[in-house]
Amino acid sequence: MKTNQGSDGLSALGDRTRRAIFECLAERPRAVGELADELPVSRPAVSQHLKVLKSAGLVTEHAEGTRRIYRLNPDGVAAMRDQLDTYWNRALSGYVTAAEQSTEEKS
Repeated sequence: MKTNQGSDGLSALGDRTRRAIFECLAERPRAVGELADELPVSRPAVSQHLKVLKSAGLVTEHAEGTRRIYRLNPDGVAAMRDQLDTYWNRALSGYVTAAEQSTEEKS
């Protein structure tokens, strides 16, 4: 299992098109063609973006006949959320420390 999956997910979502694909898949699973119809990019481009999202652990795929259906990977999304929670908690802790120091300096 990848330990930096959350960071990979954040990197993968740094691209506007991949974020748009991610948001579409958050609504419901879709095939490449459906995604391409909703976005201003070609099917091959959508496939390449999905490859990056899959490599980052954010999406999974399964076959339905001749189509590949993509959906969000709950484990990958959870790993990314854990990473964001870690950043958020560090920022809050830093804020509390700075506020306490500021209060002590005024006393």
